[in-house]
Amino acid sequence: MPDRNEALRLLESWVENEGLRKHMLAVEAAVRHYAKLRGGDPDVWGLAGLLHDLDWEKHPDQHPKVAVDHLRSLGYPEEVLHAILAHRSDFTGVAPETELDKVLVACDELSGLVFAACLVRPNGVDDLEPKSVVKKLKDKAFAAGVSREEVEHGVALIGLERSEHIKNVIDALRGVGAELGIRAADLAR
Repeated sequence: MPDRNEALRLLESWVENEGLRKHMLAVEAAVRHYAKLRGGDPDVWGLAGLLHDLDWEKHPDQHPKVAVDHLRSLGYPEEVLHAILAHRSDFTGVAPETELDKVLVACDELSGLVFAACLVRPNGVDDLEPKSVVKKLKDKAFAAGVSREEVEHGVALIGLERSEHIKNVIDALRGVGAELGIRAADLAR
């Protein structure tokens, strides 16, 4: 199985947009966090989060099928490939079935919203609370590209209260805050 370093090299060769790269790293962190909470393999789950939007920039009209075909040829586990396909079930027809599938769907859009919320706060992720994210969630003009319907769908899939799920994603992003540039010290520059 390819490891995280190989996945990072792949990400760097396929994805030029820094915002998309950070999104993929944020989703990886959230999915890894859930792997620890739910008994999954953080390395395997992390690969799904890290690579879920690999082809979005180059092949948005075929996303994620091009990436999955390429990842399959490189020997990525079917569990990872299924989750990546399931995160776009509207296009692929692959429904989220496994715990990893559901977690990836649940973390994708919400990670984007939490990340955006960090960027508009003086202390970034350092003191972010779920209630602040809920407020941003209700403001449809904030991070308008984030599908509120997908956030709610993800919450339903993993069976948690929305605030608990938001807290889990915040906690995950705190762990990689320096890498994402969303800590108070990073935002002050």
